[in-house]
Amino acid sequence: MGFRGRLLAGFAIAIAFATTSAAADKVKIGLITKFPVPFYSTMEDAAKKYAAAHPEIDLITGQGQAATDIEGQIALIESMISQGVKGLAITPVDPTVAPALDKAVAAGIKVVLVDNSIPGWKGQTALVSTNNLSGGKIAGEYLKTVLKAGDKIAVLQGVPGVPALDERVTGMMQGLGDLKVEVVDKGTTNCTLELGTSVTEDILTAHPDVVAIYSACGPPVPGAVKSIANAGMAKSKIILVGFDACCGEIEAIKSGAETASVAQFPAKMGELGIDTVAKAIRGEAVQANVDTGAGLVTLQNIKDFE
Repeated sequence: MGFRGRLLAGFAIAIAFATTSAAADKVKIGLITKFPVPFYSTMEDAAKKYAAAHPEIDLITGQGQAATDIEGQIALIESMISQGVKGLAITPVDPTVAPALDKAVAAGIKVVLVDNSIPGWKGQTALVSTNNLSGGKIAGEYLKTVLKAGDKIAVLQGVPGVPALDERVTGMMQGLGDLKVEVVDKGTTNCTLELGTSVTEDILTAHPDVVAIYSACGPPVPGAVKSIANAGMAKSKIILVGFDACCGEIEAIKSGAETASVAQFPAKMGELGIDTVAKAIRGEAVQANVDTGAGLVTLQNIKDFE
């Protein structure tokens, strides 16, 4: 082989080595989100965009079927472990997934919780989320400005026992401060449109004099809007405040059917969730709690959230 042939062969070997080295340097990270609604789709899209901009990250994703799909999420965790991820960002659907996450930690996987925490679980590297208690306070402080003492209100709860959703209700009550209102009903919606419809219907039937309804998550809101309309109530009759500003809420606020909603920033959760996992894998220091913020959406500022 002549000099030119040896040179070309050397280049080929160098390129092959570089390609193999680059592939070896890629780090596999998993993202598991709760269920298929725009909020989590936005989060996943942002995570994929972040990974695309960081070619050293090999991102694999999975999603449950519903807000209560505990078995599905456990299966996804186990799948991520078997696929050899080095880090996992997950929006835990329920505290009972903790034992599956313990297996991930035992396998040396860095686990970052996104959107909500697991009370008492010490295995996470970090929590990337809205401060849901503070977000609930934003809703309560707004309601305080439009309600008066003695008004009757009702609450559309999400999934009782899920800390993020419970904190939104607790925060709302704290935000009301010294305003004495009567909470006439609390109904579980599991963050679904269907239960949002039926629970609101039950509330309006039992308490036709209710002044305000607060929903701890976004998907039930269009159902509540439908039930309010079916009850023959004018849009201005019921003050309806949601949380998430998703799943038809922006349209409902524009039409006057919903009064306000607390917006989260799911894209920021997706981006910072993967960024935090990647830093932890590299051994860099990360914050224990990464607050992704929240803001109140009303008709007056809705263009800022579209």
